[in-house]
Amino acid sequence: MKFFPLIWASLWRKKARTLLTLLSIVVAFLLFGMLQGVNSAINRGVELANVDRLITINKLSLTEPLPISYLNQIRAVPGVEGVAYATWFGSYYQEPQQFVFGSPVDPELYLPLVPELEISDEAVNKLKQTRTGAVVGQALMDKYSWSVGDRIPIQSSIWTKSSDGTSNWEFDIVGTYTVPSDVNQEQGFLFNHTYFDEARAFGNGTVGWYLIRVGDPTQAAQVAQAVDALFANSPAETKTQSEKEFSQSFIKQFGDINFIVTAILGAVFFTLLFLTGNTMMQSVRERVPELAVLKTLGFTDSTVTVFVVIESLLLCLFAAVIGLGLSSLAFPAMKDVIGEASLPTDVIIAGLLAAILLALIIALIPAWRTLRLSIVDALAGR
Repeated sequence: MKFFPLIWASLWRKKARTLLTLLSIVVAFLLFGMLQGVNSAINRGVELANVDRLITINKLSLTEPLPISYLNQIRAVPGVEGVAYATWFGSYYQEPQQFVFGSPVDPELYLPLVPELEISDEAVNKLKQTRTGAVVGQALMDKYSWSVGDRIPIQSSIWTKSSDGTSNWEFDIVGTYTVPSDVNQEQGFLFNHTYFDEARAFGNGTVGWYLIRVGDPTQAAQVAQAVDALFANSPAETKTQSEKEFSQSFIKQFGDINFIVTAILGAVFFTLLFLTGNTMMQSVRERVPELAVLKTLGFTDSTVTVFVVIESLLLCLFAAVIGLGLSSLAFPAMKDVIGEASLPTDVIIAGLLAAILLALIIALIPAWRTLRLSIVDALAGR
């Protein structure tokens, strides 16, 4: 530690250059923290999928409907303990960018299959008794300042009403639900399928997908095959997957998030490597006579080389801590855009390890030159 002031002074020898380099690294790690944090949040949602649930959709696409008559046939498959259905409503509140995860369901069938939704018996009973009733996730309630008892206008980008041909729907909020394990799942808007099926202008008698609970998770694959075999060669063939597989395939409809994040960060750090590496080499090149003087005063080759490596580590780690700290602060500020999310510990650790690796690579050539530096040649300017 006694040599720290010397190393710190060398690092800030050219203040403007060091500051610009520092800002470049900060921006890189800010981007790293944001992208990896969002990616981790998405993957965490996939990992929380229940192993005892299956999703059955139309083999052609999630957007293609399935007959509601499939319900009893699926229920009769050995190993199936419960079946429910839901449909993608494609809804928003007031403005298209204010998206709402609306879905019509049968409360008696659906709610027992999703025990992670904590909802009061009173709210369930009111939902069953109120034709236009809806139960809403607490996070969504807070987002738009809704209250139980409010009548909320919701627009659908898919479904129109047979009564007036518009896509304007109105629902009465009769209760709320929470998901303690993941508050991001509190963005749902569940309402009665009976009302939806009677009021919609087309697609009556169909559903979007089936939710299946299996008694033995180890037999989930066999149950999935049995369900699909029931409807093979029918006008609406099915594709049954585990809830985790379904979540992964749904996310991939928007693109391979892992690949996109990796490609962006790879390009950023590749550019940063050349930028910072060139700066570090120039800094050492300017200080060759000073390094020679240190060796003349008795500092060994390895000690002077370590000084250069530590200087690179200080620069990269200091900037990485600032960048990751800023990204951690940014998540709460973007709550309305990406929901509840935070910078995971594993991303912070990965960022710090990346900073150390970057520093060692950057210091490699300058450190090697310093190690082989000849005192006579350096002082002579050769």
